[in-house]
Amino acid sequence: MKSITIKGSKRESVGKKATKALRNADKVPCVLYGGENAIHFSAEEKAFKTLVYTPNVYTASIELDGEKATNCILQDIQFHPVTDKILHVDFYQLFDDKEVTMEIPVNLVGSSPGVMIGGSLRFPNRKLKVKALPANLPDAIEADISGLEIGDKLFVSEVQAPNCTILHPENTVVAQVRISRAAKAPVEGEEVAEETTEEAAAE
Repeated sequence: MKSITIKGSKRESVGKKATKALRNADKVPCVLYGGENAIHFSAEEKAFKTLVYTPNVYTASIELDGEKATNCILQDIQFHPVTDKILHVDFYQLFDDKEVTMEIPVNLVGSSPGVMIGGSLRFPNRKLKVKALPANLPDAIEADISGLEIGDKLFVSEVQAPNCTILHPENTVVAQVRISRAAKAPVEGEEVAEETTEEAAAE
């Protein structure tokens, strides 16, 4: 999985006054968990844009005050309810021999025969939660829809995620093809016409 570097500075004061001053300076208060002690730090808000405002997922390499970088994942993020400004970010440190849980985006591949003849593709699970060692975390999970006819569903049990454990029930629907309204209307119209013709013939 690709990584994004975030440079920051450790925080000596973590009170409300200090936190407000940071935000006024367009900096984000953060906490790094997972080690022996939680580490409080701050970083420029613009440093999070590539990490947060994207459908992709990345690990983060946190560099604090010139020290050795720490690899981690974004664990939680808080936004202002009105402005959507980032208020706080929590990170969790990664260890090579310790599995972590992360939501990974799903990429649909292939062409569905059902869609090609007018079916409507539904994609209810665009991300899947997986558990894996950091080195095995994928950038995305591929889901092949080339076998989906109208009415078919693609389940988690049919999706491959090498060296990862997908943390969803096997019957979870990743994608499905339904008959579209546009395609359904002519079919219903044909059925009505057939019934009318049969009634006329009977008379």
